[in-house]
Amino acid sequence: MRRPLPFTFEDRTAALTNTDFDDIYDRMFFHVERQPGSSTTKIFEMHFPALRHRGKLPSNSNPLIQLDFASDEHLGTISFFKAPYQSALSMSQYLKKTSFFGSSLSRKFVASDGREYRWGYRLSPGQEWTCTTSDNQLVAHYDLRPPNMRYFDASGNNLVIYESYAHIAPELVASCLIMRHIALYNL
Repeated sequence: MRRPLPFTFEDRTAALTNTDFDDIYDRMFFHVERQPGSSTTKIFEMHFPALRHRGKLPSNSNPLIQLDFASDEHLGTISFFKAPYQSALSMSQYLKKTSFFGSSLSRKFVASDGREYRWGYRLSPGQEWTCTTSDNQLVAHYDLRPPNMRYFDASGNNLVIYESYAHIAPELVASCLIMRHIALYNL
């Protein structure tokens, strides 16, 4: 019996504000953009990989998710624009610390499927960020290209989402971006 292949999204730039997440098996694609001078990051679902749309802005389409940060880059609101989870929440309400006195780099959220998921920083070797269920099932991980690895046609930065959780892929992309933002700005 074949095991399902996880969705392995190459993060084209590893930037928090302008990048593309393209599954290496061409099954799902996301574009992340922030206009210069803005504090709003938008996540779009695309129908083809970045190599075929690079330079074309998806401004005619509506984002799936919008991240509105404060002007000083503090956490703001996250807005969902696709059913069944159309709402806006404060990011600190959406991604809550796992414990009151715990690290800001360990947070949990409830996805649109009603289940709780947890992100943690450098919990496993080779994984910059790891997402698990509340009962420690591996959901996703974000891996940066090792500094000594040569760069060719692929960035080497990947968000791996296991097939059982593909239905919440946009939320995993958004929550991973927020977690990386929290780490970058030491929030």
